[in-house]
Amino acid sequence: MALTGDRSGDAKEGTRRDGLKGWLDDIRSTRTGRLTLKIVIGVCGATLVVTGLLLVPLPGPGWLIVFAGLALLATEFVWAHRLLEFGKKTLAAWTDWLKRQGWPVRILVGTLTLVLAAVIVVLTLKYTVGLDLVAQARRLLG
Repeated sequence: MALTGDRSGDAKEGTRRDGLKGWLDDIRSTRTGRLTLKIVIGVCGATLVVTGLLLVPLPGPGWLIVFAGLALLATEFVWAHRLLEFGKKTLAAWTDWLKRQGWPVRILVGTLTLVLAAVIVVLTLKYTVGLDLVAQARRLLG
């Protein structure tokens, strides 16, 4: 490993960063390494984003997986960094707005979120597994 100091990201000339950043700098120091790293990060990040988007309608960590994929992509791609920053700002603005609202609005938003999640779960079970919870509830109650 050459300690040349001409790599971007080094603090001072002739120094080498330690840990993961130093390892990534070593990979980026060659043309093949840069291209390979971009491809691997791109494929892994895109897989995480697509998987997260598929999981968004279901209760669970869908959005967390999308943001994790964007964070991974942002390590190599400027557009992903901008999109990640936009998402974080939007989420912070939404959270701040919700905090400023009174309890009736918060309860309404929470209730609508739970109802939407329940509808998505019922429809997902009905159309993927064939389990119709509404028909079973009617049969049990009536």
